[in-house]
Amino acid sequence: MIQFADEATIEVTSGKGGNGCISFRREKYIPLGGPSGGDGGNGGDIIFVVKKNMRTLASLRYHPIIKARNGTDGMSWNKYGKNGEDKIIPVPPGTTIRDYETGELIHEFTTQSENEQFVFLKGGKGGWGNVHFKSSTNQAPRYAHQGTPGETRKLRVELSIMADVGLVGFPNAGKSSLLNAFTNARPKIAPYPFTTKIPNLGVLRVDDERDIVIADIPGIIEGASEGAGLGIRFLKHISRTQCLLFIIDASDENYLTAYNTLCEELKGFNEELAKKPRLVLCNKIDVEGAKARADEIAAKIREADKSIEVIPVSILMNYGMNNVRTSIIKLVDSLSGDGSVSLSPEQKQQEAYNAFMAERESIDDDAEVQYPGSES
Repeated sequence: MIQFADEATIEVTSGKGGNGCISFRREKYIPLGGPSGGDGGNGGDIIFVVKKNMRTLASLRYHPIIKARNGTDGMSWNKYGKNGEDKIIPVPPGTTIRDYETGELIHEFTTQSENEQFVFLKGGKGGWGNVHFKSSTNQAPRYAHQGTPGETRKLRVELSIMADVGLVGFPNAGKSSLLNAFTNARPKIAPYPFTTKIPNLGVLRVDDERDIVIADIPGIIEGASEGAGLGIRFLKHISRTQCLLFIIDASDENYLTAYNTLCEELKGFNEELAKKPRLVLCNKIDVEGAKARADEIAAKIREADKSIEVIPVSILMNYGMNNVRTSIIKLVDSLSGDGSVSLSPEQKQQEAYNAFMAERESIDDDAEVQYPGSES
């Protein structure tokens, strides 16, 4: 199985500035031609850029050392060195950049803006050539500046998926089946727990101009907020969703405590996550006795909070699914003024995780080119 790449450790280095040149004009019939050494070029910058068609950090895992180009040295005849090429690092929306050693937050990409840029490290400055140091008292300066070095930082890059709706439930509750029924995603579905081992994204088509992104994570189990099961690692992927869709297995013997247990695990992980607006589905009501259990679940939830909508469904038999679809759209639309992340059809036409940025060549140019005579 290919692991889902939602974390990566990288080392980035901006380019070194080129050295200034020491040179003098030597032309026939022009005695004492004077200094003509050009400036060195600036080093390349390290720039992070958002690419919507990226869904993981796999490209960073395979290229953990990233370097921008060095600026070239100045030349005679007042020729300036070429600036080093910037290194563009594409990342998916929802990426967080932290210092590897301290964990300090450096930058967050919390919007879906295509090509949003963050210049992290500036390249070194190019050195001045000796033409800058000519004066009435020093008409033949044999001195030039060296280019300033680039900067190196070690980073931890993390991804939290940007979606409208996050699915929450115990293993085998029916989350993947719902994603399969409503969206273009095709997650693995099987009659045993922890079928889902990595997050899945799907797109629910509302109309010709609007879509809703739904995120499914591996099932949560009791104790997940303390590290049990798979769900704790992936709970961060629903932390930025607008709302949550709880799926309760009405045929399970723990049906009455399931909702409260899930809420407690979310609260233990992140209290803000536990406060998000939600819908609750009571699934598998096609099983004998499950419909009555669904009514018990609904009564208990409404007793605690009348604003929460509880819908009995059978995802397998397609019972109640139209009501679910309508309720999801209504809830997301009601929250659209609070930072909706819905995208246009053109921006979501590819399935989740099937679009990886083409591998970019990682530049490894450690050699410092020292122009002869750059030191006085």
